[in-house]
Amino acid sequence: MASPIRYFQKGSFYHVYNRGNRKQNIFIVKSDYARFLKRSKEYKDKFGITILCYCLMPNHFHFLLRQDSEIPITTFMLRLCTSYAKYFNIKYEEVGSLFQSPFKAKAVETEEYLLQLSRYIYQNPKKILPSTRGVELASYSWSSYPSCINEIKNDLVDPAFLLNYFAKNNPRDDYKNFIETDFRDKDIDLIKDLILEDF
Repeated sequence: MASPIRYFQKGSFYHVYNRGNRKQNIFIVKSDYARFLKRSKEYKDKFGITILCYCLMPNHFHFLLRQDSEIPITTFMLRLCTSYAKYFNIKYEEVGSLFQSPFKAKAVETEEYLLQLSRYIYQNPKKILPSTRGVELASYSWSSYPSCINEIKNDLVDPAFLLNYFAKNNPRDDYKNFIETDFRDKDIDLIKDLILEDF
């Protein structure tokens, strides 16, 4: 389950996310997504963050993170979002807030919630795939899911922690089956706080 954040702790896991102000798009073209991921890599290394999974959507993003140092996730997120907002406003000649808020974060307190959260994050593109010919979850470019299940090198994410919960013989196939299976009622109850966010 997830709980409101009081303070960030070394070794703890968090769901961190944000969306565009007034739900506007924050990624317009491929180079925008690439810029955001490049800065994510730079700042995660600088501030001691492990990214277990991520997904970028046109008007929002999700990270499942572990804080590996005493530097709070706040530092990572504020640097990332501020840097990207400056880039976006200069490129598109915009002014004012790009994001709805600095960011939102929820602590992940159980293994079951951790796994269901990763499924929720990776299923996000299902909302836009019908209008994107030839693209499936397993080939959506702006998620760590393709690299996770296809063993594609990705310097931004470490999928090993999540894969360790699945079959030792073929964890990638087992995880793929888990991610691409629809949520059951009890799973939905577990992540209803996310569904209510209405991204």
